[in-house]
Amino acid sequence: QVQLVESGGGLVQAGGSLRLSCAASGRTISNYAMGWFRQAPGKEREFVAAISWSGGSTYYPDSVKGRFTISRNNSNNTVYLQMNSLKPEDTAVYYCAAGSITMATEFEFQYTHWGQGTQVTVSS
Repeated sequence: QVQLVESGGGLVQAGGSLRLSCAASGRTISNYAMGWFRQAPGKEREFVAAISWSGGSTYYPDSVKGRFTISRNNSNNTVYLQMNSLKPEDTAVYYCAAGSITMATEFEFQYTHWGQGTQVTVSS
């Protein structure tokens, strides 16, 4: 089993930056693709970023492409989400997820382990 704990959320002004971290324990994540999702109040959870098990490929939706960067450090079992040029519409709870697959994917059903989430609030 993989346990995931997100950190780094908080309140930031529009245009600012935050770096989220996802620390894994229980098993190495080196064999897992990793993803970030978010859920705003009253909305469905949506895909934000994904990275392949090797870190060789990443995938983003158009809404965050060019602003967010996902990365991973398999040696310390951690995944990161660097968020720049934040907008009020980025306000949400951000979740880290791990899937027993090799490729980066946007599909929630392929992720089997989830963290509890960290709140990101962007003020205008």
